[in-house]
Amino acid sequence: MTNPTVQLAEELIRRPSVTPEDAGCLTVIGDRLKAIGFHLEKMDFGDVQNLWAVRGSEGPILAFAGHTDVVPTGNPDHWRFPPFEPTHEDGFLYGRGAADMKGSLAAMVTACERFIAEHPGHRGRIAFLLTSDEEGPAVNGTVKVMQTLTERGEFIDYCIVGEPSSTNTLGDVVKNGRRGSLNASLTIKGMQGHVAYPQLADNPIHRFSPALTELCAEQWDNGNDFFPATSFQVSNINAGTGATNVIPGDVHCLINFRFSTESTDTELMARTEAILKKHGLNYQIDWKTSGQPFLTDHGELIDATVAAIHEITGLNTELSTSGGTSDGRFIAPTGTQLVELGPRNATIHKVDERIEAADLEPLSVIYQEILKKLLA
Repeated sequence: MTNPTVQLAEELIRRPSVTPEDAGCLTVIGDRLKAIGFHLEKMDFGDVQNLWAVRGSEGPILAFAGHTDVVPTGNPDHWRFPPFEPTHEDGFLYGRGAADMKGSLAAMVTACERFIAEHPGHRGRIAFLLTSDEEGPAVNGTVKVMQTLTERGEFIDYCIVGEPSSTNTLGDVVKNGRRGSLNASLTIKGMQGHVAYPQLADNPIHRFSPALTELCAEQWDNGNDFFPATSFQVSNINAGTGATNVIPGDVHCLINFRFSTESTDTELMARTEAILKKHGLNYQIDWKTSGQPFLTDHGELIDATVAAIHEITGLNTELSTSGGTSDGRFIAPTGTQLVELGPRNATIHKVDERIEAADLEPLSVIYQEILKKLLA
């Protein structure tokens, strides 16, 4: 018989909750939480649905955080099975969101159901912070909920984000931080002209090339014990009219920094523009910081998480800050101890996204053990 965690994961996968749609996932989860004593508060902003659910009235808050939205499936004909019809084959549960992150959401809910049945008078408070806007713009989701909670003087002490953190086997990697992400849209301005008369034009590609070489070779920092060195990447560059005989008038470039706590976004902006000015470029640059770096060092939550994983799986988990951004960037700055713990991430955002069905119940038990260590 299918276990309760797998059954709930299947029910969530059936709902086509492509950002910012929730497709009823929050209702399914909310009904389960309400039945075990959670107070539900909808916090919708714009077209985004959010849920803040709390059980208990005082003491430290341990919050489970996650998202019900998923990325688009692409052409469904390229999938082995319809992406919103949960399907089992060879031990895998297929479906969009199976790994990122409806499997984790199901495990969180069933972990709380078992924990509360055993400890109805638990210490502190258990909370859920869920959004339908993590995979998209992320402007009306977790960030808005956190702003509301902060204004009300409510602060999360411990937070488990259900992002798929594991690499080769369940629990082998836990994220205890993330690098910051700084983006820029850069335009180098020149003068359009005929390629046969370069003296009458100003080729921005030629002008930009030495500066770009220097930017790519720059050592922005050396990282530290928790973070790799800051990286600079060009994600898009384009210029020209499409004709072979026209020197372009400008060149557009999108760049990204993934930065450690050894650098700040302000420093990276200043150093970048110093290089552009050094090369005498006529440029316009628009900056956007999409997330600051954050880190949870050893403490109650890390200790409880590491111990729970070892007890359930026998693994000595690795603490990591690798990967992209998550909604943890909106929660950690309030002083929250935060970890990201979820299933394997090998197929996230891919065609035929899937999860080992046998991992869902152990993941739920790991969450339950963390609850026991912190609130029992």
